[in-house]
Amino acid sequence: MSWNIKGSYYENCSCTNTCPCTWSSMLAPATNDYCRANLAFKISEGSVEGVSMDGVTFVILVDSPPLMADGNWKVGVIVDQNTSDEQMEALGTLMSGEIGGPPAMLKDLIGEMLGMERHPVSIAHDGNNFNVQIGDTFDYSATVITNPMTEQPVKLVGMMHPAGEELKIANVHNVIGSLMGIDFGGNNLSGYQTDFSWAA
Repeated sequence: MSWNIKGSYYENCSCTNTCPCTWSSMLAPATNDYCRANLAFKISEGSVEGVSMDGVTFVILVDSPPLMADGNWKVGVIVDQNTSDEQMEALGTLMSGEIGGPPAMLKDLIGEMLGMERHPVSIAHDGNNFNVQIGDTFDYSATVITNPMTEQPVKLVGMMHPAGEELKIANVHNVIGSLMGIDFGGNNLSGYQTDFSWAA
């Protein structure tokens, strides 16, 4: 059965400058001796296994070695608390990689699945600023970087990235994160924003 979802994407990772795994296709290591990231997807429309996914928000949490291509990632999935059981089951099927799309490309890199949990998830986006909050233990704010001459977003293009080939670069001003055993925080860390479209 074919499926599709699309919407807005937001990312923060623990790198202290533009995440090397993006521009190197995971062949350059993180700026720390680990990579911890959250990949937030706010679905505007779509369906999976015949289930409407309109309005579903989910976040992929990753804890990996500094060279992400080495695999052995720990991965957990946070789903907004308003997600129905049917939608959560469909999302679990999608994230397993069994029905294709970007999750299928990533599944061989995962060493440990931490499961799926429901939490309140809030994503606010106003102009070039965005904020992602998960419950009381995970929160970050960021601003998309713009060219001061044109005021257009600065982008990475031609990426091998699950959200798409083009990413707007963002500065994550501050982050406090602790969920599913994955912890990190700091100031002026790497971030991205884009629109995404998945289908198979």
